[in-house]
Amino acid sequence: MLEYISKRIGQIILVLFVITILVFLMMQAVGDPIANLLPPDAEPWEVEEMKVALGLDKPLYIQYILFLKNALHGNLGVSFYHQVPALKLVIERLPATLELAIIAIIISIVISIPAGIYTAVKPDSFLTRIIMSGSLLGISLPTFLIGILFILVFSVNLSWLPSSGRGEVIHVMSFDISLLTLDGWKHILMPAATLGFYMVAMLIRLVKAGMEETLQQDYIKFARAKGVPERIITLKHALRNTMVPVVTVIGLQLGRLIAFSMITEKIFAWPGIGKLILDSIHRVDRPVVMAYLLIIAIIFAFINLIVDVLYLVIDPRIKLS
Repeated sequence: MLEYISKRIGQIILVLFVITILVFLMMQAVGDPIANLLPPDAEPWEVEEMKVALGLDKPLYIQYILFLKNALHGNLGVSFYHQVPALKLVIERLPATLELAIIAIIISIVISIPAGIYTAVKPDSFLTRIIMSGSLLGISLPTFLIGILFILVFSVNLSWLPSSGRGEVIHVMSFDISLLTLDGWKHILMPAATLGFYMVAMLIRLVKAGMEETLQQDYIKFARAKGVPERIITLKHALRNTMVPVVTVIGLQLGRLIAFSMITEKIFAWPGIGKLILDSIHRVDRPVVMAYLLIIAIIFAFINLIVDVLYLVIDPRIKLS
């Protein structure tokens, strides 16, 4: 196991190196940050002075070597717009997005797995038809529309939940945490439900399909013939063998929710990294965009590593290589 994890960490470092090259080259094509930092009527000497100040006057390969050298020391540059370290700016916003993604994942798991099991075990029931119709609706509706509908119902009409912001937070170990306050929970419920809505629908269908296939296997029929209670067959034998692809999807979706929650954050004015990256792309704030992409790449890589290790926990017959 330790040998496998060591190899995977080596692969992650190699992938991150390739990503730094791609991200650096990509950011050169996004636009000229000088045009956003200086007024249109700026004098040529002002433009040259700004280029020197930002290090943009050097050849491209020198800029990359300096970026890589500084990145190895944890320095991803200073935000052109905010004038603070880009890494610090992204990390300050990361807890808000992590809270949102984790609560969305928990909502998805709590709803989808029991619903998926039920629809597989009771395929002809009336409740199964309702659940499957709801999952079809969840897959079909775009996320921004779900968010707007939630705001219309729960904020405008019922006045149960606030429509924007993060609410009251508590400062813990240099980070602001909203999940430790009741006001924070009121603020996170709607955006988290919006993010998790599509995932609930998808996981219900995935669990249902996996369970239906597994329940037809010979070892399940053999267990029934031996008189094993149906509850144990379903939860211990069938569900366990269904969970490997489900865990894979949950891991990938967690990374996706962290990386691409910007639309939901924009709708609910949630102060996470999604809103920050949208603003930074608009301003061509290269250090912030690069810091964001590198952190997201690291999160994706380590989530995949954790998912691989979870395979062994769920099914010890799987061999990691």
